[in-house]
Amino acid sequence: MENLFIIKWLCAFSPIAVVLVLMIGFKWGGGRAGAAGWFTALIVSIFFFGADATLLAYAQTKGVLLAIYVLYIVWMALVLYNVVQETGAIETIGAGIKKLTDNRALQLLILGWVFSSFLQGVAGFGVPIAVVGPLLMGMGFSPIVSVAVPAIGHSWSVTYGDMASSFQALIAVTGMEGLSLAHWSSVFLGLTTYLCGLAVVFLFGGIGATRKSLPAILIIGTVMAGTQYLLSVTGLWTLAGFVAGMVGILAGVLVTRMPAYRHSGSDDSEAANPASPMGIGTALSSYVFLIIIVTPSELYTPLHGWLNQVKLSLQFPEIITAYGWKVAAGSGKKISIFGHPGALLSYTAFISYIFYATKGYYQAGSVKRIWAKTLKSGVSTSIGIISMVCFAMIMDQSGMTFLLAEGVSKLLGPVYPLLSSAVGTLGAFMTGSNTNSNVIFGMFQKQTAELAGLSVVVILGAQTTGGSIGSMLAPAKILVGCSTVGLAGREGPVLAITMKYGLIITAIIGLVALIVHLF
Repeated sequence: MENLFIIKWLCAFSPIAVVLVLMIGFKWGGGRAGAAGWFTALIVSIFFFGADATLLAYAQTKGVLLAIYVLYIVWMALVLYNVVQETGAIETIGAGIKKLTDNRALQLLILGWVFSSFLQGVAGFGVPIAVVGPLLMGMGFSPIVSVAVPAIGHSWSVTYGDMASSFQALIAVTGMEGLSLAHWSSVFLGLTTYLCGLAVVFLFGGIGATRKSLPAILIIGTVMAGTQYLLSVTGLWTLAGFVAGMVGILAGVLVTRMPAYRHSGSDDSEAANPASPMGIGTALSSYVFLIIIVTPSELYTPLHGWLNQVKLSLQFPEIITAYGWKVAAGSGKKISIFGHPGALLSYTAFISYIFYATKGYYQAGSVKRIWAKTLKSGVSTSIGIISMVCFAMIMDQSGMTFLLAEGVSKLLGPVYPLLSSAVGTLGAFMTGSNTNSNVIFGMFQKQTAELAGLSVVVILGAQTTGGSIGSMLAPAKILVGCSTVGLAGREGPVLAITMKYGLIITAIIGLVALIVHLF
C-alpha cells in the first residue's frame, strides 16, 4: 500500500514537475509550460484519479471563472497604467525623486525600493523593473545594479500590488476569508519590506552604506509596512499596495530633509520630464482618484451593496470520482460586474483620461497607443494565467492536490512551516507570477497545514510572501529589465544576484513561520 501511495503521489506531482522542467530547464514561457502542465494533469486525473468528463468539464468551467476574476484586475490595471504613462506622468514622478538628494544609497532606496514598489502597486507585471531600470542607469548606476535593485526592491509589495490581484487569487482558490488571511500575510510582508530595503543598499555599498542608510530604511520601511498592514486588516487590501508605496514616497521626501541625507545642490536634473512639464501633484492625480473611488466603494455599505448587485455566478452539483474523491456542490467564483476591483480600476482609468485630456497632456493617437500597449502586455500574461489556473483546478478537483498535501504532511509534519515560504517562491520563480504561485500552491498549502495540524493562516501568509519574494527571481521579469538597459542576452549576473538575496529572504520568512508555530 505504501508503494502504491508513493506512485500516486509522484503521478500527482508530475504536472508541477513538467512545468518546472519546461520553464527552468528549457526556458519555456508560462503560457506554453502551463498548457503542457494542463495536458499532463488531464491525463493523470483520468487514468490515475478516476476523473470523468463531467468532473473535468466542471473543473475547467470553475477555472475559467477564476481566471476571469483575476484577469479583470490585470487588464484594467494595465489600462490605467498606460493612461497615466502616455502623459509622461511616470517619468515626472521619477525625475522629481531624482532631484531630492545626491546621496547615492538614498537615491537607490527611493527609486529602486520605494518608487518601484509604488509602480508595483499600480501596475505590476514587470513594470517596476522596466521603468526604474533605465532611470537608475541614466543616473550613472551600472546596468546590473540598475536591474537587480528594482527587482529586489519591489518584491515585498507584489501580494497587495495591482489591486491585490495575487491576494485576491489566494482568497479565490482557497475559499478563505480575506480578513482571516490579511494579518499574517501582512506581518510576513512587513518583515520582507525591511529586508528588501537592506538588500538594496547592501548590494550597492556593502555594510558601510547599509549602516549609514539604516535610519532611512527603518523610517520608510515602517511607514510602508505599517500602511500596508492597516489597510489590509481593515479590508482595504485592494488599496494596500499602491497607498503604501505612495506614503513611502512622501516619507522618502521627508527623510531627504534629514541632515545626513540633505541635497548638496550639485545635481542639475530636471524636476520633471521636459516632454511632460507637469507637477508631481498632477502626475499623481490618477492614484488620488483611485483612492477616492475605492474607499467608499469598499467601506460605505449602501454603495458597496449597490455596486455588487449584478454578479456572474454558476452553480455546480456534487461530483464523485471513480475512486471515491468527492467534490462538494456549490458555486464557482462569483464575479461582481460593477463592484469588482477591475471595475473600480476601469472607472479610475476613464476619469483619469478625461482629466489629462482636458489639460492637454495627450498627443494625437493616444487612445490607439494606450490600447496597443495594453494588448501587448496583457495577452501573454492572460494565456499564462488561464493555463495555470485551469491545470491547478484539475489537480484540486480530482484530488491530486490533497494527495500531494497528505504526503508532505506525513513526511515533514511540524517542521513544514520552514519550507512554506519556499513553496511560494518556487511557484513564482517557475511561473513568473505570485498570482500563479498562489493559484497552483494555495490549496496545496492549505491542505498540508490542515493535515499536519498547523495554522492555515500562517502557512498561507508564508505562501503568498514567498510568492512575492519569488518575483525578484522570475526569469521573465529579469529579461524585461535587462532588455531596457542593454543587457539582453546577459541576464545571468542579474539573476545570480537576485537569486542570492531572494533565497536568503525566503529562508528568513520560513524560519519566522516555524518559530511562530513553535511558540
